Amino acid sequence: MAIEVDRPGVDGLGGAVDALREWQDDGAPVQLHPGDVGWFWRFGAEATAAAVRTWSRDGRVLAVGLLDGPGVLRMTVAPDALRDEELARRVAEDVSRPDRGVFEAGRANVEAPKGALVKDLLVADGWQLDEPWTPLRRDLAGPVEDPGVRIEVVGPERVPERSAVQRASFEKSTFTDDRWHAMAGGPVYADARCLVAYDDSGEAVATVTVWSAGPGRPGLLEPLGVHRDHRRRGHGRAITLAAAAALREMGSSAAVVCTPSSNVGAVATYESGGFRRLPEVRDHYREA
Repeated sequence: MAIEVDRPGVDGLGGAVDALREWQDDGAPVQLHPGDVGWFWRFGAEATAAAVRTWSRDGRVLAVGLLDGPGVLRMTVAPDALRDEELARRVAEDVSRPDRGVFEAGRANVEAPKGALVKDLLVADGWQLDEPWTPLRRDLAGPVEDPGVRIEVVGPERVPERSAVQRASFEKSTFTDDRWHAMAGGPVYADARCLVAYDDSGEAVATVTVWSAGPGRPGLLEPLGVHRDHRRRGHGRAITLAAAAALREMGSSAAVVCTPSSNVGAVATYESGGFRRLPEVRDHYREA
């Protein structure tokens, strides 16, 4: 049968998330993770369903994409379908033609895993390389160092602090208490934790959300932020260590994260927390 592209709807999101969970592997490149869908769930179930695309053949999901904004598709492919020509050609056509319902006319970015044939096809079709990103990974086989500060797991009573630190960490953040509750009410959050770090005075200074893909699979940090008024005091390293420890407790084999290479401070923070820098990756983009 031919490749079929689908918007799975709210009821079908579980199948897309299950596929993403199954594809996470320590030997695979850092790629779209169930936690990326879980973090997007802060906008609600309907918005998340509208942002997800799946490509399937004979009822089996072979690729999953998340429209992380109107012009950015973050996608990954089943490990045994990375060089599947029929799949790659269908995805390349779908992202290149506005009538296919993935992108409208205008600038578009596609993130695909290293080694995927679709990347080659996009280059052949004139898509350009965008700015580099740095993936980082920390193995969790051994114990994680103590972060040296008070760390709390976020429940409903700590949501105002968690959302306030989020907004103070990212200039354009729109995160609110309601969005935390929407995210935490989604099914993906069953395998997640939000953490908040506190300084010696008891003030909330940093936060992170960690997402497990199940025991023995790499977990994701998304997002991690330090309050703008409390930077350069070691809080970034502390919350990074706390995130790694939480994922280890949840059975994750490794912790992964990806950040723009231009954000040298973030890269340094993750490295200070025991993460190892991996080769840079780049999206592909077209202007129209």
